[in-house]
Formats: sequence, C-alpha cells, structure tokens
Amino acid sequence: MSSMDPTTPPVTPPAPHVGDAPQHPKRILLVEDDDALASVYVMRLQAEGLEVRRVANGEEALAAALSYHPDLVLLDVMMPKVSGFDVLDILRNTPETTNLKIIMLTALSQESDKSRAESLGVDDYLVKSQVVIADVVERIKHHLER
Repeated sequence: MSSMDPTTPPVTPPAPHVGDAPQHPKRILLVEDDDALASVYVMRLQAEGLEVRRVANGEEALAAALSYHPDLVLLDVMMPKVSGFDVLDILRNTPETTNLKIIMLTALSQESDKSRAESLGVDDYLVKSQVVIADVVERIKHHLER
C-alpha cells in the first residue's frame, strides 16, 4: 500500500526562469602569429572573464571559427598561410560566420589597408602601434554588447 494520498498531485519544482540559466563566458578567437603578443592578450582577456582560443594562422582561424563558435574574432592581418584579409573575406561569405563580430588588430596603418578591411566588412580596425591592450579590451566589450 502506498503512503501517498492518491488525491494529492505530485510536487514538481517550479520551471526555471529563462534568465536563471548560467550564461557561458563570451568566446574570443584570437588569431595572432606572434607568440609573445598572443600570450599577453590571452592572459588579459581571460582576466576579463572571457574564454579565449588562440590560433597562429589564417588556415587554423577558418577551422576554429566553425568549430569553436566564437562571439568575436580578434584577427591579425599579416600571418602565414592565409592573410587576415582573406580570412575576413571568407568568414563574411560563409553563412555560419557571416554575422560574426570581427576586429582586426594589425601593424598595417595605411588608410588603404583600413579601407580594404572595411570594404570586406570588418567591425573594427585597430593598429597595434596606436592602441594599448586596455583599448583593445574596451573595443571587444563594446562589440560584444551590440
């Protein structure tokens, strides 16, 4: 014989609110072939609570953009195998990554390089010699909030 009263419905916990689900940290794909610079950025971005995956060339960047599903790509231009411009162009023309936030962080300071990046659909273009890491972090946060 069951000790439960058949007229009493079982107690079910309330459904969780949509806002109760823990959000994963924002994912950053860092595409940088300079190991020293990359390690500084990885440490700083992780300290900001971001999840970071670093790759060292454009070919790896294209594969990681599809498998890692980053919220934002921080993309160098001058890299081995596939340039940052080509990576940007391919990501913008791939349905799964067409709306991905992409910030170029490069040594190229010519207006023609910036114009080329903008014509390919970059969200932001930062010149390494003109920014400090805090500026880069601020721009990343700005784009992640949009």
